[in-house]
Amino acid sequence: MLLHTRLRKALQLIDQYGSAEAAWQAIDDPEKESAWARAQQEAEWVEAHGISVWTLADDDYPYRLRQCPDRPLLLYGKGNLRPSDGHVISIVGTRRPTERGKELTDMLVRELAERLEKVTIVSGGAYGIDIAAHRAAIKYGVPTIIVPAHGLDRIYPYQHRADAVAALSNGGILTEFPSGTEPLAPYFIQRNRIVAGLADAVVVVESRETGGSLITARMALDYNRELFAFPGRPNDPSSQGCNALIRDNKAHLISCADDLINAMCWPTVHTTLADRQNSQLSTVNSQLSEVGLLGDFTERQQTILNKLQEAEEGLHINLLVMETQLPYGDVASELTMLELQGLVRSLPGGIYRFVR
Repeated sequence: MLLHTRLRKALQLIDQYGSAEAAWQAIDDPEKESAWARAQQEAEWVEAHGISVWTLADDDYPYRLRQCPDRPLLLYGKGNLRPSDGHVISIVGTRRPTERGKELTDMLVRELAERLEKVTIVSGGAYGIDIAAHRAAIKYGVPTIIVPAHGLDRIYPYQHRADAVAALSNGGILTEFPSGTEPLAPYFIQRNRIVAGLADAVVVVESRETGGSLITARMALDYNRELFAFPGRPNDPSSQGCNALIRDNKAHLISCADDLINAMCWPTVHTTLADRQNSQLSTVNSQLSEVGLLGDFTERQQTILNKLQEAEEGLHINLLVMETQLPYGDVASELTMLELQGLVRSLPGGIYRFVR
């Protein structure tokens, strides 16, 4: 049974019995015992790694997602996440953007930062327009939420680890997938509904005739979200999807942030980028001052940190496995979490170094 089908069945059971707990008590399933053991294991992992969790029973579950018929049962988050604050805009597009597409993405985020008092940029953390949107948000001091198609024990693609770390202080990473979930093809489509559902508006910057961004666009329309697209030249393959959305009256045509803001009837302010960036720097410094270098870590994390502190030039992950006597998967998972906390840096060739 597909995950999406299981999700809908679970939501129907919760509606039928009034709560997840009541539904759990009522159902008779031979897999309940193993599922309960897995849930306990996940709860321990979440607590050990400082992961935030939102369930449908929580008042602070993102209210935009709550409106969606196929909303996630729960969400795992890492960072300084406020998914319900201010205006939320999802920016999506091709994984092979043109220079024009990257420039449009940068311009859009910059202008949104200048015009709106509170704005959050959401995307999927993938190559192309996704990562361009996240990087622009980080650059201009705007909160950004990365929605991956896997659990929080890894970052995919690994080339975007530094961007994920940078997003944690002003935004972060949000997923419905538990630890151990690998980035398989069906999960990218499943996560697209979160990218669409979290937002007030979805912007497609560049898209070919087919692709994941058009799936997100369709989901946005299903959720009654406002959809926007930048037009492109008629003979430009990278803009054929955007042009079709506009031609078919599915997306509003925009050429700048003001077009989107005016269509949404949002009030504007005039904030300089220097003011916003200085505010973000102050927040980051405040958070760093509240956390000691060697604060509360799991025993495995402390073991790994001790080994890395002893190695001036860093250690290969295989050497870490040998010296700590920990399973490879555990070491890889802990290194990811330590990197997200800014305590470890990954270098080319599988080398990891302690950040002094």
